[in-house]
Amino acid sequence: MASPTSQRIAELNDKFRRCDPSVPGMRFLTAGIIELLKRNKVDGDEIVQIVSEFNVFTEDNDPHGEHDFGTFEYLGETCFWKIDAYDNDYSMGSDDPTDLSRTKRVLTVMLAGEW
Repeated sequence: MASPTSQRIAELNDKFRRCDPSVPGMRFLTAGIIELLKRNKVDGDEIVQIVSEFNVFTEDNDPHGEHDFGTFEYLGETCFWKIDAYDNDYSMGSDDPTDLSRTKRVLTVMLAGEW
């Protein structure tokens, strides 16, 4: 069972993945994902939806209970998403990812091979 701190981080990460504006941060698609989208002539809306709706968290893929990583299949490719928590100027990791006044998140969606 996740600690209260991990549960709060998971709650904030879930809100951030769902594009809740109350949780500050940035979102990125890697070069591999952008190339996959271009090659298949699709935009990124479906990936945003997949990541937003992801809810398959288990002890194996979420051992700390923070909902900061996921994997999915898209257009025949295995893809990952990852959330990292930084300080307000993105220069180092946040010392308290539960404090929105001192933390900004970064969501990166990538091909598994880019990990």
